[in-house]
Amino acid sequence: MKLNPLSDRVVLKMVEAEETTKSGIILAGSAKEKPQVAEVIAVGPGGVVDGKEVVMTVKKGQKVIFSKYSGTEVKCDGEEYIIVRQNDILATVE
Repeated sequence: MKLNPLSDRVVLKMVEAEETTKSGIILAGSAKEKPQVAEVIAVGPGGVVDGKEVVMTVKKGQKVIFSKYSGTEVKCDGEEYIIVRQNDILATVE
């Protein structure tokens, strides 16, 4: 199954959380923070949303930082994804 986002939606795949701290301490699963960095898997076509023209500026393959409590989590073929609006993406990571 393939996820095809509509309108101004973007499908993201979470980047794995760090398992060790900078000082070398290994973190237990419950101690890891939920990462806010994800890779763009698919981008919707944009268009008119709420009466305003939306031009999609993110591209497939980019790494992005998104709002902590935004989006909808979905599972597809055993993989976990999050679908967010483009305006929930705060920055790209280079």
